[in-house]
Amino acid sequence: MTSTFTGIEIGKRAVNANAQAINTTGHNLSNASTEGYSRQRIEFSAFDPIYLPGLNREQTAGQIGQGVVIQRIERARDQLLDRRIAVQAGNEGYWSTRDPYVRMLEQVYLEPGENSIRSKMDSFWDSWQELAVYPSDTAPRNAVIERGRTLVDAVHERYGSLKGLQDMVDEDITLRIQQVNKLSREIAGLNHDIQRIQAQGDNPNDLLDRRDLLVDRLSSYIDITIDSRDPDEYMVHTAGMVLVQGSIGRQFALEPAPALPDGAQGYSQITWADTGENIYFRGGSVAALVDLRDDAIQQEIQTLDSMTIHFIDLVNEVHRNAYGLNGSTGQDFFTEHRFVTNVNGNYDRNGDGEYDSTYLFRINGVNKLEEQEQIGLEGAITLSAGDATVDVRYYPTDTVTEVISRINNSGADVTARLNRDGFLTLKGTPTGSADTPDFVIRHIEDSGHFLAGYAGVLNGSGVEGAYDWNQADAIGALRGSVADFSTAPIAHPSGWIEVNSALVKDPAAVAAGFGENGRAANAGNGEAALAIASIRNTEVMVGKQGAFDDYFADAVGRVGILGEQSGRMLETQNLIMKQLNDMRQSVSGVNIDEELANLLKYQHSYEAAARYINTVNSMLDVLINRLGV
Repeated sequence: MTSTFTGIEIGKRAVNANAQAINTTGHNLSNASTEGYSRQRIEFSAFDPIYLPGLNREQTAGQIGQGVVIQRIERARDQLLDRRIAVQAGNEGYWSTRDPYVRMLEQVYLEPGENSIRSKMDSFWDSWQELAVYPSDTAPRNAVIERGRTLVDAVHERYGSLKGLQDMVDEDITLRIQQVNKLSREIAGLNHDIQRIQAQGDNPNDLLDRRDLLVDRLSSYIDITIDSRDPDEYMVHTAGMVLVQGSIGRQFALEPAPALPDGAQGYSQITWADTGENIYFRGGSVAALVDLRDDAIQQEIQTLDSMTIHFIDLVNEVHRNAYGLNGSTGQDFFTEHRFVTNVNGNYDRNGDGEYDSTYLFRINGVNKLEEQEQIGLEGAITLSAGDATVDVRYYPTDTVTEVISRINNSGADVTARLNRDGFLTLKGTPTGSADTPDFVIRHIEDSGHFLAGYAGVLNGSGVEGAYDWNQADAIGALRGSVADFSTAPIAHPSGWIEVNSALVKDPAAVAAGFGENGRAANAGNGEAALAIASIRNTEVMVGKQGAFDDYFADAVGRVGILGEQSGRMLETQNLIMKQLNDMRQSVSGVNIDEELANLLKYQHSYEAAARYINTVNSMLDVLINRLGV
């Protein structure tokens, strides 16, 4: 038979259960504004009845219930939605990090404007134009020098701004990797605590919320996927590798990059701390920063360097062959700094003490060509392009201009043009690869005779006559003399370009005219100054752009497109993320009105249970204290 005090026990269970429900509701209300908190729900269940099937079961009508208990306290969470948000947070983190840096990159370019490099260069060309009109005067020469120095300052300022922005991004990468490592450790620590609590049969809801919040934060830094199929080993993957497995949280390290081929020190690379292998993220803020540092900003520095080295080379090419007012000649207008001091361009690339490479920036042919002349030859020119080569075919009906255009549009790391004297000029360009130096011609080969006999660049055709930088004294494959090529410059010419100090001290040495038959130019000869001024609108192949105006237009357009793209992508990703977060809030968020309604419900249930206990107590009082009196 049932106990006399069964009613008291049933009431006690009801009071305890509803008190716990009231506390849980209060916990929800107090955390309504807590980031990452998921509302919790009480799941009530009837307590086990007195009698279970068995031979000792008393003959009663049905099972006798024993009240209510709390089966579990569950948090409202959609795991599939959480995984979708983790992926989307990586995309939003990428563009939200990239956008402000792209805005700063746009601010570096003052185009168009009075203080822009383009306006300073226009003034520089104008000063040479004026010198061509008054070649016998000193004042125009002073103007040329001062406007040249003003232009140099503008180039230095842009390079410094770009390099400073790149360094800032690199520092940001270091800070964010530290945050990623910290989050990885914290998630692993929470996994350990969660496993211990779950092993005891409890639901660590607040710890689970904390872990999900940290995972959300981690997903904004790097691209991750979540695997929670095994409750004992909650796993986080990134780039196809395990980052967190149970209580183990792997770490990342920043390994100093080896010296670049041009001798400069590269930026550090992200690696796994335990294996040393490089890691490349596909999403998140870290991926955005790496892409900015190694791609977008680096490309802007390379294009500025390309413009600068071509500008130096073209102006010096004319000025070197002209005469100043004082009769001097052979002087460069801009100081050139060569990376390779060896006159033949030989360089010890592997550091074993012996020359093993040839670093040439410019190679000139020795045969004068006519732009519109049909070449009457057939073959294929092979040029270096990144880590491979490209073939440029030519045919008998092609003109010299068409072949040059085909080379420049081939994607090779070499550009071609006819110089002022009509000779074919080949120049190295930035490679876009950390393994190869910028402004170095690496491979030239011709299966026919365009470069060999026609233009006078190579000594022979085919593989045997090819020029390849992977050997010392590679100039043996070239037909010209030392005067027909120049060695590679020191890295980042936009950082070291300067007006020749000898000209600053003696402006009369600024060349304005060409001599004749070895004699100095007449004082009234301004042909050289006019030739320099004409570079302004001449097709000179500044990298992949035809003229300097093309370079500036391309630079402004490229940076503008980057800004437009980042702005639109950020807006799109924010909208997608907002929709997903709204969906999560509808599932997991605390609704204050709903919680207050629950609070009233549990309060009334508590009061009813208390009254029930009071009623049972009164009955027992009658039974115990009043019967038999």
